[in-house]
Order: sequence, then C-alpha cells, then structure tokens
Amino acid sequence: MSAPILVLYAHPRPEASRVNQAMAEAVRDLDAVAVRDLYSLYPDFHIDVPAEQTALKAAEVVVFHHPLQWYSGPPILKEWIDSVLLHGWAYGHGGTALRGKRVLSAISVGGKSEAYQREGFHHYTVPDFLRPYERTATLCGMTYLPPFVFYGSYSATEMDVHRHAQEYRQHLLALASAPQGAR
Repeated sequence: MSAPILVLYAHPRPEASRVNQAMAEAVRDLDAVAVRDLYSLYPDFHIDVPAEQTALKAAEVVVFHHPLQWYSGPPILKEWIDSVLLHGWAYGHGGTALRGKRVLSAISVGGKSEAYQREGFHHYTVPDFLRPYERTATLCGMTYLPPFVFYGSYSATEMDVHRHAQEYRQHLLALASAPQGAR
C-alpha cells in the first residue's frame, strides 16, 4: 500500500524557477502525493490551520519543498511552521499528532556542491543550514530524512533539471512504498 506524501511547496516566484517547477510537476500526478502550493493557497500569509493540520494527519511523509534562500527557507514556510505546528497538537504536553511521521527537505540551491562544504564558499553544508527543520521534526516526534538536494540550479542545463525532477519522482515513489518507520 502506498503511503500518503504531503508536499509543502514553497516558492515565492515559481515562474522564475526551472528546478522547483519541474520537481513539483514531476510528482503532481502521483496518487500517493498531495502537493500544496503554499504561496498559491495563502498569498496573504493567513494559513488555514485546521485544513493544514487535517492534511498533515493524513500524511505519513511530509516534504518541505523549497529553494534555499539566504541560508533558509522562504518566509511562508516559516509562517506555516509557526501557525500549524502548535504546542499541544504537534509537540509538548499532549502534542503527539505527528509522532512517527517522516520529514524530507527537498530543496534547490544556486551554487555547486563544492560551495556547500566546510572549506567551501559558504563554510557550511546544506544539512547544516537545514538544522532548524531537523530539530523541528525531532521536537514533533518525527523522523528527519537526509535532504534531497539539487545543487547548481543557476547553471543547470535543461537535461540536468529534467533528470533531477525524475529522480525526485522516483525518490517519492520509494518513500511511498517504504514501510512506516523505514529510513
């Protein structure tokens, strides 16, 4: 049986992103995947908390799909986390709604992988920049999976983008068919 996967797609200018658009389109038709375009749903940043919590409850895997911008995620994703992952629901006393679910960060970065090394241009790795998402998942009793990263989006060819989008599709298919609790 396929595991429901909730993709929280957060790109402030999707029309300007070859990579993230291609990735989102590559998984939209999968039965086990629900893509929620946060900027499209909430252009005013007023998150429908009950709707988002209902979507989260139905999912076994949650995907934070976004570009890495200024070493973080886009503002709507932070607003979503602050609004939806409430004390007493997602964490804290009685907050067990998300326990046992898996979380994946699927992101794009403009620079090459060499730039995201301790001795590279940015002096940190991509997982270092994603640490707040890892800690959020852990606080909520969820398992944080290794990130799915597209490096070099600024210089990528159309073939690179297409290949990565297909790899993303295969990655989500594999997560959907993996037993609950598998890494």
